[in-house]
Amino acid sequence: MAFLEVQNFRKRFGDNEVLKGISFSLEKGEVLAIIGSSGGGKTTLLRCLNFLETPDEGTLSVGGRLLFDAAEKRTYTDAQIREKRLHFGLVFQQFNLFPQYTVYKNVALAQTLLAKRELREKKADLRAVCKAAPKEDRKRLKAEQKGIVADLRDGMQRRIADRTEGLLARVGLAEKRDAYPFELSGGQQQRVAIARALALEPDILCFDEPTSALDPELTGEVLKVIKGLKSSESTMIVVTHEMGFARSVADRVLFIADGVIEEEGTPEEVFDSPKSEKTRAFLQKSLEDVFA
Repeated sequence: MAFLEVQNFRKRFGDNEVLKGISFSLEKGEVLAIIGSSGGGKTTLLRCLNFLETPDEGTLSVGGRLLFDAAEKRTYTDAQIREKRLHFGLVFQQFNLFPQYTVYKNVALAQTLLAKRELREKKADLRAVCKAAPKEDRKRLKAEQKGIVADLRDGMQRRIADRTEGLLARVGLAEKRDAYPFELSGGQQQRVAIARALALEPDILCFDEPTSALDPELTGEVLKVIKGLKSSESTMIVVTHEMGFARSVADRVLFIADGVIEEEGTPEEVFDSPKSEKTRAFLQKSLEDVFA
């Protein structure tokens, strides 16, 4: 069974059907590049995968576990959707950093919020144990539990600090930890966004046109970071207009047009021997734009 399986995703906005039965699979450690013209459904597909939009039809499985079935979507609680979203990380076209926070805090924030939630749940469990205990034991238990909570909090804070510092070093921004977004170049801001997306260790990391908001001279630094993330343990989906990048980094390529997968295969199959006339026309237009 494939690591990621998407079956028959359909999504409508009013009378406009944007996704018209998208199905594909991806093995763990593979990089999938999704290409196509604007308006074809690429971004909507990523938003559906990340539970920012809800497909009208279809199923989604990760690691052999069914995460989403449109037939049951009305039964999902907000908490369940938040939990499912943790399987995916998304890097947006626009960096979407919090301007009031430093680089370090932007990367640490989601980890901190998740840790606080886990700590609240642990406290609730400990209170329940204390409440169920005999009265003569409760004072002792409360004192013990206070130490347990303090140790948990300290351990969480150390893990968050270690992971945040490590991610900033990984994207080449360790020296910018105390800077604010307005003090960074566009390429640096996007690298912070990549580190933030990696912070919760998602199963699948998604990029939505990660260089579209950058000047050409800054594009290379971001693409270099994404290439550096490729490993047997890192599964990625990259929506991109950079054909050279898609060809060099992807294991598989999907060409989406008008809400359907028009063509899929290895980079060599799609770029060197496209079967679809739409694919050939798109690639020719992309080549003309490069040399325009």
